[in-house]
This record gives sequence, structure tokens and C-alpha cells, in this order.
Amino acid sequence: MDPGTSNYDYTEGASAIEISEAWSNSHHSRRDSQHSLAYHDQQGTMFDGPGHSVVPTSISRMSIDRPRSRRRSEDSQASRPPASRRRSSDMTNSSSQIPDDSALEEDIVGEQVPLRRGRRSPSPRKTGMFGGIVNLFGRDTGGDASSSRRRTSISQHSRTSSARLWGRHSEAGSQAGSDMESEGDDRWGYSSGEEDEPSDAGDTAHDKSPVLSERAFSSYPPSPTPSTSLPLLSGDQLFGNETRLDIDLEPLDPPPPGPPSRQTIYLADEDVTLRFVGYDVLRCHSWAWRLACVFSLGMVGLLGHWFPRIWLRCVAREKAFKELTSGFIVIESTLRDISFFPVRRIAYPYRASTVFAGFSVPMKANGNGALLNNAEDLLLENLLLVDHRYDKFALDPNSGLFSAVKDWRDHGWTGVGSVKSGLEEPMRHQRLTLFGPNIIDIEGKSAISLLVDEVIHPFYVFQIASIILWSLDDYYYYAFCIALISAVSIITTLIDTRKTISRMRELSRFTCPVSVFVDGLWLERDSSDLVPGDVINLTEPPLSVVPADMILLSGDAIVNESMLTGESVPVSKIPVKDEDLVRWREIPDVQGDVAKSFLYSGTKVVRIRKSVGSAESPFDRPALGLVTRTGFTTTKGSLVRSMLFPKPIGFKFYRDSIRFIMVLSGIAGLGFCASAVQFIKLGIRWHTILIRALDLITVVVPPALPATLSIGTSFALSRLRRSGIFCISPNRINVAGKINVCCFDKTGTLTEDGLDILGVRALDRHSDTRFGELLDNVYDLPGSIGREKATFIYALATCHQLKVVNGEVIGDPLDVKMFQFTKWMIEEGHVAGTGMIRGRGPGEGEARPAALVQTIVRPPGSAQFKIEDALRGGAKHAHFLEFGVIRTFEFVSQLRRMSVVVKRLRSTSMEIYVKGAPEVMADICDKNSFPDDYDDLLSYYTKRGYRVIAIAGKSVEGLSWLKAQRMKREQAESNLRFLGLIIFENKLKPGTAPAIQALRSAHLPCRMITGDNPLTAVSVAQECNLISQTAHVFAPAFVQGSVMTPLAKLSWSCMDDPAWKLDDYSLKPLTPPTHYSVDADMVDYQDYVLVITGDVFRWMINNAPLETLQRMLARCQIFARMSPDEKNEVVERLQAIGYTVLMCGDGANDCAALKAADVGLSLSEAEASVAAPFTSKTPDIGCVLEVIKEGRAALVTSFSCFKYMALYSLIQFTTITLLYSFASSLGDFQFLYIDLFVIIPIAVSMGRTLPYPWIHPKRPTASLVSRNVLTSIIGQIVITSAVQFWAFFWVRSQPWYLPTKPNTGSDDNHLQATNYENTVLFLLSCFQYILVAAVFSIGPPYRKPMWTNGLLMLFLVTLSLFNISVLVAPTKFVSAVLELMPIPVSARLTLLWVGVINVAVSVSFERWVAQPVADVIGIFLSRHEGRRRIKESRIYRAVDNRE
Repeated sequence: MDPGTSNYDYTEGASAIEISEAWSNSHHSRRDSQHSLAYHDQQGTMFDGPGHSVVPTSISRMSIDRPRSRRRSEDSQASRPPASRRRSSDMTNSSSQIPDDSALEEDIVGEQVPLRRGRRSPSPRKTGMFGGIVNLFGRDTGGDASSSRRRTSISQHSRTSSARLWGRHSEAGSQAGSDMESEGDDRWGYSSGEEDEPSDAGDTAHDKSPVLSERAFSSYPPSPTPSTSLPLLSGDQLFGNETRLDIDLEPLDPPPPGPPSRQTIYLADEDVTLRFVGYDVLRCHSWAWRLACVFSLGMVGLLGHWFPRIWLRCVAREKAFKELTSGFIVIESTLRDISFFPVRRIAYPYRASTVFAGFSVPMKANGNGALLNNAEDLLLENLLLVDHRYDKFALDPNSGLFSAVKDWRDHGWTGVGSVKSGLEEPMRHQRLTLFGPNIIDIEGKSAISLLVDEVIHPFYVFQIASIILWSLDDYYYYAFCIALISAVSIITTLIDTRKTISRMRELSRFTCPVSVFVDGLWLERDSSDLVPGDVINLTEPPLSVVPADMILLSGDAIVNESMLTGESVPVSKIPVKDEDLVRWREIPDVQGDVAKSFLYSGTKVVRIRKSVGSAESPFDRPALGLVTRTGFTTTKGSLVRSMLFPKPIGFKFYRDSIRFIMVLSGIAGLGFCASAVQFIKLGIRWHTILIRALDLITVVVPPALPATLSIGTSFALSRLRRSGIFCISPNRINVAGKINVCCFDKTGTLTEDGLDILGVRALDRHSDTRFGELLDNVYDLPGSIGREKATFIYALATCHQLKVVNGEVIGDPLDVKMFQFTKWMIEEGHVAGTGMIRGRGPGEGEARPAALVQTIVRPPGSAQFKIEDALRGGAKHAHFLEFGVIRTFEFVSQLRRMSVVVKRLRSTSMEIYVKGAPEVMADICDKNSFPDDYDDLLSYYTKRGYRVIAIAGKSVEGLSWLKAQRMKREQAESNLRFLGLIIFENKLKPGTAPAIQALRSAHLPCRMITGDNPLTAVSVAQECNLISQTAHVFAPAFVQGSVMTPLAKLSWSCMDDPAWKLDDYSLKPLTPPTHYSVDADMVDYQDYVLVITGDVFRWMINNAPLETLQRMLARCQIFARMSPDEKNEVVERLQAIGYTVLMCGDGANDCAALKAADVGLSLSEAEASVAAPFTSKTPDIGCVLEVIKEGRAALVTSFSCFKYMALYSLIQFTTITLLYSFASSLGDFQFLYIDLFVIIPIAVSMGRTLPYPWIHPKRPTASLVSRNVLTSIIGQIVITSAVQFWAFFWVRSQPWYLPTKPNTGSDDNHLQATNYENTVLFLLSCFQYILVAAVFSIGPPYRKPMWTNGLLMLFLVTLSLFNISVLVAPTKFVSAVLELMPIPVSARLTLLWVGVINVAVSVSFERWVAQPVADVIGIFLSRHEGRRRIKESRIYRAVDNRE
């Protein structure tokens, strides 16, 4: 049969006007909720192409409508704007009228868990290591939990913490029906007006009634203990409070009277709160500041640059936004990061509604009364704009407040018909003025600007000041070498920065020619000229990449969105419906059904097809797209901005390092005070004393210290990149070193992406009361039983949502495997046949094209017959069969099933087939159709790790095409007959079991978070050893009430022996039943795990006592049947009880969880994905081991380098202080040799040590002030200082010693360096610099042994040999250059032995003494701070008595 000439009418029984009306009403056809599979469709219409669309839940996060206790109910927020928590215009103006915290928090009974984490706050303007250093140097980012404001609950946070893509509305009902046609049988749901209202079906589990919401908020089961909570986290030891909690913005003085001058804006896509404050510069103050800068040689200007608040207080004053002329806006984040942004005033002779026509948001001003929400549509002359990190904010002249330009929506978009005519040129010019060009163009700074930014960094300012000081002190050689090194470093940094910016511009900048409909004509323009509202032709010229965010108006598209999600399965898009286009005006971001038609900027086009022809023209119509967002406001722009401005992690190590530097500076001050007294006694000139004081600071605080902090991270990044693991947030690498729980998705992560069919179990041929044998050949499947037309083989061939692109069948891997098993053929779209539908009379609208079927399937061999032959044959033989899929109800994660309406060629009936989870079939199938051994067989396969899909179907006589379009989903999916089971093998990936075993050996808890059946999940977990084979697995079930009953009761039963229960409050095993095979005293009550499903998880969050919820989170290892929204919530709940969470997934439907985790790792082929900070090209969880090992190695390297640099400075400080006692110092070349040839090579090469091959059970510390670290540093300081003091006094007691007179009368500032004390201290200290490097080069258990670092060993050995030669037998040249005094050979040998003893004592102390001393200190402190330490312990340890 020639498929192209197929003219069979699948609309049999429907008149032309009925079909036309059905097409018109198809825009009201409801789609069920969001999807958990990446390639499913639920579109009910069959027009303009195959009518298939897929919105992966990885892109649009699901928000399940359910009553939420411990959070605001959906209805309790009815007075608020519908998307206030999501839009960046959700803002309140800061004032003295501070709302009560209780108005901002949720009703939480007894819950005190810190629920917000400041790690999602924006980065400082100066990113990178040095930027973080100066930011911390300038102000403390820490904060107490008591001073931290908690925003909503963690459940609510799960809806706002992700990127701008994570918003999705869930509708669990069906809106099929027609508001124009009322004929038909009521049993098909043909009642008039059904499509205007969502069906109540499926919403019984999501009751939104105020009564229920009130009950959900107030009816928690009481805690049986007086205390409603266990010891909670007051501050995390790793991150400090700035990481787990939001930090309040710094309080300001009362605002000036008048219009608003302050405003807080919550940017949900970045999960950060910003404060805008308007300032104007005072001219006289500005000139005074400039004069002060001149007279202070720029020091005042540098202080103002480093500490902007000083400049603000001196030069500017707060001023209302409206009154700003040439002022600026100060934008401050919750991390106390402060940035200045000038205001731009542009000519804008347009109406205010063209900028501020978004939905209104409640606002408050400076205590001056309420502001107008519905602004009067004024004709503007000018527009005040502020550009914040490529995000535009415009000042509303009515309210006097800023709103995000990206939130504007065109309220003229009332339907497809209202936008298809495109824009006129004047309106395009207006929108181009407002939104700017459609190009993601990263601003590139000039070399001079980059140079200035780099030079005025505190690190380089300190370097320059040191070089000037050394030059004044006649250390010319040393100053020149350090200046040369600094210049090379600056130039290298500039080159790297320009390369990075250039590479980012190449990746982000994209333009292509597009055909735009302007003024009624198709014009070819560059894509950079696009503005919101433009209508473009997607097929001519052909597109390879989507140039802007747009909505599909006609045609159909298949795109690859791996750039966004990491999901490689192509995603199908369908034309938008009128109501969805209207909904787009009212929602902050892509949600619900809108996402089914949304094309994201930067995604690759797999296929775009035209729409079928119209009555006037038999030719195909072009596929049209409506531009909605351009430039940096697009999804791709959001990804680029997240890479340019990564969210910082408030890592405690960096904060402690700054404090440690301050302590070193204090030590320098004390040392100088002691030396100054001696200088005065010796009669040293005052300017020499001043220079010596400054020089001592450069000794104690080495200029190269900040640079050493990033060495470990840099080497770890390069090693990860070579392993195929890419990172867009380098500051997460050190966080990976503190991971203490690993969460994994199952399918595609632990198991293979593609499933293999083990076989099918249909009903027995001779009896429908039991299953037949397992069949692995499709030809062995039985045909219809009795007169039933719905058969298993037809269900396998039709119940899917596959597409054909270039002859290749694409779609969900499960669907592909199932269809390939049938060996049938598939056609779709235009090939399957199209028709013209005309109205009955004039004026009833244009003729509408319709694809008669979505897809057609045929058995093998039928394509060679013509359709006439098939009709004559009566379709009795398989090779004449042809099935058309008339309608599809998409897979819904809440319903856990999908269904199709199918018509067989020349049949008088239609069949309905349903595919879904076996557990849901009992609700929609006839009970008598199930075989007797259904439960036993299902349990047999699921317990062995197989994935089981159930198939059901029914035949409906007399069902016409029109009636099928109006059928409601709950009508189609009812009274079905069970047909059989499909058994899929979910094979483990080869690397899964070894990786899990390695993690468990390291005592790292592992969690599985999956949407699969709990029995299958348990089996896979046992197979990969995620849970022990001997562990007792307990699962919950409702014994009273249901998930919608707040006072319901759960019973936790052992899956192997349901009679064995857990205590429903403490979740601890009760005494085993008497028939239990093992004696009660032999049962390991700690060897048990919990498995929980999504519905029970939601109920426990809403209604369970806090202690029970916390213990469930600590004990549960398998979270099954979890939606994407629930996966995200699991991660955040684990974080709330103190875990540092790693989440690994394939990026399909777990993007929200990947972004919420402390370390998110996506298994994807993309180098950078918005899905997670880490992306691995190797689709294996072995990359988790690499990330953890590299994280620990980087963290330990940072500690080693910092400790080494601290000891180096203190060793040199001791030397200098002793020499200062008689007005001496080290020589120029001595300084040069130590810093250039000893310190720098060793410090750099220390970071090259590779991570240890195995993960140690104990995590490394992340605090410089921990007792272990301080014990080590202080101990080594004591040892090295003692050796130097001995040498100083020893040399003075020798008979060959000659004292040196201080040069007090010289006019220069140079102290004498040629003396015996100098020689002895210099020779010994050179050994100490090397031995400290060896002592602090920590090897196992986090890094490989020091000797494996070839470069470090080369430097250590070479320098040691050179130092020995200089000590024992120096040449005349070396002695002259280093200004060494001749000393006897016996004295040299004595110093050599002392050096050896110093090495032995230091190594012995570090290896055998430091840890016991630290333990003793810990025991002593615990006696005095026991209660405090309990409060600071992590909740998961408090609730789990194993730890």
C-alpha cells in the first residue's frame, strides 16, 4: 500500500461541521498534569501535525496541588498574586514598617529546622578566589541563626529555589468536551461546556477546600514528648550559618521622607533577595573626596573601593528613585555584597503599559502609605533603567518602584488569532528600545580596564606596597624579582580572563537569518533584530538552533533540550492553544500546558514541520513561532548569567583564612613592638624603625598567601576535565570534599537507560483466570479472546507516543523497546493522511486543516498492498491490518498511566488501550478481568528488580471520531479489561555496584530517589548493594484514613514478614512476632531500612510529628514513586537535618533536585548544563567517586598550602625578630633565595599530589580553627621557634663568635646582614622551610603519598642537597652572594645534626603527638561545653542512634 495515497476516512460518522467545531474546541481540550517521562504526550486533538508534545519535567518542574501543612496552603494565599513567589517583581519596599516575621514564615508547629540556605545568594561582583577573599576581607558574611530570617518552608522553598525553569502547575483532571456541541451519549461525557471547566476527576486527592486547608494546618498528631523537637542545628560546622540560612540585609537608618528610595526585590530564578537604594552624589563632598585621594596618594580612593560604605557615607546621600537625575542605585544582596549601578535615562515616548503591564504585586513604600498596583497608563517621555548583571529594571512613574522588564507581558495576546499578524514596524522599534537586541553579548572589558581592576585588588596593592618598601630598603634585586613575578602573574591573568570572556562570547553569541512577519509582509531579518511579539517562519529559512524563546503557533517541532536538562531524548512540541497563550500573560515563567508549546532559546532543532494546507491553498502552511523572550531574558541567557555570576558557597575555610591572616598581622604588631623598644635603645633612626615595622608585616603576611588558596581547586578542575567531568561552579569542588550522603536516580543512573524486554505475560489461551507462560516472541501472543476486539498485540503496537524522524523511530526508550518488540511499522503526520474541514455556511470561519490521525501502525509486510486490496480483504489477515491512533491521553506522573483511542481500518468500533503502573490498574479495570495469580506474579517480578508495565483495553462499538474527541479521560480509562504484563529488564550499569560498594565502604550513606515501583527499587538497591541483602526493609501503608486525611495512621511493616512492625512514632522495630525464624535477642535491630512512596512522603511532611519525620529522613534509603517536585523536596529535607547532599541523575526529571543539592552531578554529554554544577560525559556513577575524591584532595591541598604559608611566614618572623634585637636583618639575596627558590616552587608543586584511590570513612575538616589544625600549627611553631632560639643563643656562646656593632649612624635604612647570628639562623631556617613542606604535605587518606608527587619530590630533594652543600661546604661565590660568615666545620656539622633532629621532632609530632593532644583538648572542652556541643550536632546524628 502506498502510504502517501491513503484516503481512508477516520472521521467516519462525523459531518464536516461537527469536525470543524471539534477542531475549534480542541483548543479547550485539557491535558493532564505534568510528566515523569521525558517523551510522552497527552494532546487530545489531531490537527496541525501529529499533535504530540513532550515537556520534560526536567525543564518545567511539577508543583503538585496538595494540602501542605507546615507551609501556606494554596488557598490561604489567594489574596496574593498568583505568582508572587516566582516573579522578580515580587517586591516590598524597605521601610521602618517591618512586617512581623510570622507573616513571612509558615505555620510550623514545633518545627525549628533551619530551612533556608544562603548558598543560593548571588556572587560578589569580583568573582573567583581573590574576589571572595576581598569580599570576606571587607566584611563578615557570617550570621547567627537567631538573626537569620527564614523564608517560607522547605517545601515552599522547593518551588522557588531552582532556576527560572522550575515552575509547573498540576491539573489532575480532564477537560475534554465541547461547549458548542451537546449531542451524544452522556456516558461519554459529551455534556455542554465541559471543556470550560477542569474535571473533578483525579482531584479528590488534591482537595483545595479552605476547610481542609485549615485542618491540615492545625491537626497535627501531638508529640508524645514534652519537647517537640530533637536537638537542632544552630550552625553548621562546615558552612557556618551563612550557608544554611539566609542572612538578613544589613539594617539601614530610617529612610528620608517622600517617595520611595528603597526597595527589596526577590529574584526567584536566582533565589536571592536584593535591596535597591537610590543615592545621589553631593558635588562638594565629591570634590573633597577627590582632594583627599590626591593628598593620600590614592589610599583614600582604595579604601573607598574596597569598603564602598565608607565612600557612600562621605560622598552620597539617599534620594528617592523618582528624583534621581545623575545618581546611582546601590544593590545589596543577602551576602552583604554591595554594588553600584548607574541609572540610565532613555527617551521613551510610549505608554507606561508597554513596560509595566505585568500582573500587579502588593507593595509597600517608606511608610508613606499604600502604592497603586494598577498604574494609570501614562504617556512617558523618559524611562529610568538600571542594568543589574544583564537584567533590566525599569522605574514605574506611578509607584516610584522598579520592576523587572523581563516580567512584562503583552495583554493583547488573547489568542492565536490576535498574534498571527505579527507587529508593525513602529511597535517593533518601541520593543527594541525597551528589550534591546536579541543577542547574548557578554561585555568585554578593554585590557586597560582589566589591568586596573586587577592591580587595585588588595593582593596586588599589597604586592606593590611591598615592592616600594623593599626598594626604599635597598632590596633592589628582591623587589625587581617580585615585581617581575607579579607582572607575569597579572599579564597571565589578563590573558586568561580575555580568553575566558572570548570563549564565553563564542558559546553564547548566536545569530541567524529569520523570516519575520512585519506590516503584513515576510521580511528576512537577522535574529538579533527579533523582539517579543514577532511572528517568525520556522521552516524558511531552516533553523538549526532556536534563536529566541518562543511559543509554537502552528506546525509541529521536535527539539533537543540537552543544553538545558542533560536529557538527550528529543522533545516534541505542539501548537499553543488560545487559553494557554492567555495563561502565558498571567504566569511568571513557563508552566503547565504552556511548556508543551514552548521552544527554548539555544535548543537544537531535530525537526520542524509545516502545518497542513487550508481550503484557499492546498499547500502546506509554514510553521510559525511567536517570540516571547529575547537576549539575556531567555532560558539560554539565564544559563549564561549563572555561569558568569555563579552563586557563592559560604565556605568556612575562606572565612577562617581571613581571620587567620588577621591573627598573623596581630602577631606582626606584637613582634614589632618588642623590636621597636630594642631599636630605640640602640638609637636607630625613627624612619628606619618605621620601614622595619612595615617590612615585618610583609614577612608575617606574605603577599603570595591568597594565591595559594586556589591551587588545589585549580589542579582538581583540570584533572576532572581530563576525566570528562565539567564544572561550571568551581567553588563547589571544596564542598564536594564534605559530602556525607549520596542520592541517586535509578533509571538511567544506576541502571541502563534503555530497557530490554524480558517477555510478556498475557492471559492463558484457554482460561482467563490465570497467566500464560512468559513469551519472548511476539508471534506467540494469543489473539482476541471470544468476541473481544481489544488484544494484547494491538495494545503493544499502538499504546505509545513515538515519532518518526528521517525514518528513525524516536521517543521514550521504553516505548521504543515495546514497539520494536511487535516488529510493526509506524507512520505519522502528513504521511498518515490529512483533510480539509469546511464550515457549513459563510461567515463561520475559514476552512481548518486537520491531521486525521496522529499515527498509523501496520504489521510487517502490509505496506506492499494497496488500500483497496486491504478493504476487499475485509482486514481479516494481519498483513492487511491498519490502526490509526485517534486520540492520546498523555502519561501523567500522578495517574501513572497513559492511554490511546485507536480505530482499526474499516472497523465499526474503536478500541481504548491503557498502559501504566500495575498498582493503578485495579482502579480502572474490571475486577473480574484480573487473573487469580496477578498479585503473586507481580510480586515475583518486582522483587527481582524487573520493571513491570500493565496493559488494559476495551472495545467501544459505535464510537465515532467526533465522540472520541469529546471523551473525558476518566470515561476512557474506566471499565477496562486487563490484557497482560510487559516485563522489562532494568539492567544495572557495569560501574554501579562497584561505585556503591566503594561509597558504602567509606561509610557514605546512599539514597535512591526514583519514580519506579518500590518493590523494583528495593530489588535494584539490593542488587547493587545500596542496601544490604540481610537488611530488614520496612514500608508504610495507611491503616486509617488516606493521604488526604491529616489524622490518618500509618503502619510500617516488614516487606518479608508483614506481621513485624515498627513503632509508628520512633520508627524503631518492635519485638518480632513469635513465629519469626530468628530469636528476638539475635535480631539486629539496627540493620533495617525504610522505603517510602511519594504519597506517604507528602503526608508525613504535612502531618507527621517532627521527630518521626526527621527519623524517617535519616533512616529511609529508598524514596519510590517520587515526582520531580518530591525529588527536589527530599534533597532539601535532607539538607535541613544537616546532611551535605550529593545528587546524581541523568538530568531528565531530576533537574530541580540536582540544582537544590550541595553538589549536583548530571550524567550528560553536554559540557555545561543548567541542570547541575557538575556534568559528566561518562554515563556512570563512577564519576561520583571522582568528584568526592577530587573534592577531598582539593580541600586538603588548600589546608596544606595555607598551613605551609603560615608556618613559612612565622619561621621567617622568628628569624627577623631575633635579628632585630641587635639591629640586623636578612640580606637581599637571602630573602630572594627563600621566597623565589624555596617557597614558591614548593607551594605550587604541593597542589599536584593526586587524590587517594579510595575514599576514607572520615571526612576532612573544613575549619582552620578546629583543634586538630590549630594543634598542628601551634606545635610546629613551637618546635621551629625553639630551634631558632637555641641556635641564636648557641652561636653567641661559641669561642669563635665575634659580636657585630649595629650601624646606628648610617643615613640609609638598610640593617647590617653580615654577622654570625644571621648566618646560623638563615642556614637552619632554610631546612625548616623544606621540612615543614614535607610535614604538611598530607598524603593518605585523602591524597596519595608525597613521594608520588614527582615535581614536589624533585624540589624537596634538590633544595635539601643544595642547603646541605651551602651549610657544609659553601663556595666563595655562594657565600658572597648570600652574605654568609665563615664558621668552623664542627659548628657546621652541629647545625646539620640540629637540622636533622628538627626534622625528626617535627615529623614525630605531626604523626604521633598532634592528634592525641587534640583529643585531650577536645575532652577538656567537652566537659565545659557539653550542652553547647549537643546543640551543634547535626540532627541526623541525633535521630539515628547508630551515629
